[in-house]
Amino acid sequence: MKRKEFIEHVGWTGAGIAWTLSAAGTLTAAADALGSGLTFIQISDSHIGFRRPENPDVIGTLRKTVDAINRRAVQPAFVVHTGDITHLSKAEQFDTAKTVLSELRAPVLYLPGEHDVIGSPAEYFTFFSRADAKDGWFSFDQGGAHFVALVNVFNFERMGLMGQQQLDWLAKDLGAQKQSTPIVVFAHVPLYALYPQWGWTTEDGSKALALLRRFDRVTVLSGHIHQIIEHTEGNIRFATANSTAYPQPKPGTAAKPGPLLVPPDRLLGVIGYRTVQLDDRGGSALSDITLG
Repeated sequence: MKRKEFIEHVGWTGAGIAWTLSAAGTLTAAADALGSGLTFIQISDSHIGFRRPENPDVIGTLRKTVDAINRRAVQPAFVVHTGDITHLSKAEQFDTAKTVLSELRAPVLYLPGEHDVIGSPAEYFTFFSRADAKDGWFSFDQGGAHFVALVNVFNFERMGLMGQQQLDWLAKDLGAQKQSTPIVVFAHVPLYALYPQWGWTTEDGSKALALLRRFDRVTVLSGHIHQIIEHTEGNIRFATANSTAYPQPKPGTAAKPGPLLVPPDRLLGVIGYRTVQLDDRGGSALSDITLG
C-alpha cells in the first residue's frame, strides 16, 4: 500500500460484517460451561476518535463491550486488544481508550494496529508500554499454553510486515517450546493471505507460519478487517475478530475496504467481542458475541 493510499485508508479504517450469532446471554453461558480450561477474551479495532455516521459513538460501544465483559459470571484470565485502539494515534484518543479499558475487571493486554502508530509509535508506547516488550512484541505462558503477541503494522507502506528482527526473536522464542505445547498467537493484521488485494495479509507472515507448523495445535487470532473469517491450514487455526466500532465489507464485495454503513438499529448486531476457551489439550473453542 502506497503512502497516499494509506492516508486515504486511515481516513476511515475499518471493519467488517460479523456473523450474526445467537443471543449474547446464550453464548456467554455456553462459553462459561465449557470446562476448567483457561478462558480469555479478545476485543479489537475500537477506533477511538472515529467520527462518522457508521458509528458516531465509538466510545459508547467500547463501554458497552467493557460492561458486557464485566457482567460475566466467570471473569476471563485476561482480555487482549488486538489493535487499532485509536483512530489517529492522538494522545487524547489513547487516554480515553485507556480510561475506558481500565474499567475491565480482568487484566488487559495490548497490541498496536496501524492506526495506533501513525507518524510514530511513540504515543502508543507512552500509554501501553511493557517492561518486557520494548519493541511491542512479547510472549508468556499461562494455563499450559504459550502465548505470543506480534506486531505487524509498523511499516504502513506495506500493510502487514513483521521484519527480520521480530522474526529472529520469534524463532528463538518458539524454539524453546515443546511440539506438544499449545500455541496462541495474537496479531493485528492476518498472518496469512486472507485478501491481499485489500492489503489483508502480512508480507512476511509465511515466515512466521513456517515456525509455527511444527506444533500440534496453534490458534492465530487477529483483527484489522472487522469481521469474523475462520481459516485452517494443517495444525494452524486462524480467526479474525469483529470490531467494537463498525463493520466493513466482506472481501471483494466492494471497490475497496472501508466503514460499512448499516441501519442504526443493526449496528450492535454486527460488532462485539470474542471469548476463547482452551481445553486441557490445547484445543480452542471460540464464541463470538455481538452487542445487540
